[in-house]
Amino acid sequence: MHEELPAGLRDAVDEFGRHLARVENRSEHTVRAYVGDVVSLLHHAAASGCTQPRDLDIALLRGWLAARMRQGAARTSQARRAAAARTFTAWAHRTELAPSDPGTQLASPRAHRGLPTVLRADQAASLVEQENDQRQDPEGVRDRAVLELLYATGVRVSELCGLDRADVDDARRVVRVFGKGAKERAVPYGLPAQRALDDWLRHGRPDLAKASEHSGEALFLGIKGGRLQPTVVRRIVLAAARNAGLPHTSPHDLRHSAATHLLDGGADLRAVQDLLGHASLSSTQIYTHVSTERLRAAFKQAHPRA
Repeated sequence: MHEELPAGLRDAVDEFGRHLARVENRSEHTVRAYVGDVVSLLHHAAASGCTQPRDLDIALLRGWLAARMRQGAARTSQARRAAAARTFTAWAHRTELAPSDPGTQLASPRAHRGLPTVLRADQAASLVEQENDQRQDPEGVRDRAVLELLYATGVRVSELCGLDRADVDDARRVVRVFGKGAKERAVPYGLPAQRALDDWLRHGRPDLAKASEHSGEALFLGIKGGRLQPTVVRRIVLAAARNAGLPHTSPHDLRHSAATHLLDGGADLRAVQDLLGHASLSSTQIYTHVSTERLRAAFKQAHPRA
């Protein structure tokens, strides 16, 4: 627990967490992971006599990672820990809590980057469309709109939950999304998503909004009338996949699927980058590998000389 840290380190990690959430607009999951890693680092540092962020140096950072490696940490975990440490030391230097940034010298093992889970186009359609035959109550109407918009736009679950009614431009079929770092982008959606959204706004949302005085302008609502939470969206997607007879599927799997199907359909890589809100093209290029694997599999299955 970070309460056991020296006051200077404890206050620093608390302020760092607030910075990630409020200034950098990181997701709740990312904030929790980064803060947890930094707390681990600071416990290691405190055991060596450190009491303030300025006491951190490259030897301590490397020693902490080495200790985690001896405990059997995976390469992906080590890469995340190193990223968290670099983010923290850079922030501490910018805020003048430390005279220098030792994190600039910290290397980390390159995490193995597997191909993302991608549904076939017919599977994605089955997951979304099977909800049309399910419940007609406000929750069922909401769930259909959630699924349609997730697959139509490829937005992150946190971005979907953060949408307000004013972010939907029904006339142009465009939704305004605020992504990582509060960066704004416009993402188009198709007719099925438009119909599902219209049904939700006309016949579903008004009923759920009656349950709370705190619905505000949130586009999607929970059963108690408040803004829909990411955990509920994950349950919606998982249940829809199970009902469609599909393997375990998450909202991010729908994001991966949307991106891959756009590229399969001939979309430009940079256009897909803009739609997904990726800061770097390299983040989007992984979907070209997915498409290549799918092409190879189709060739192997269908070509007589495969």
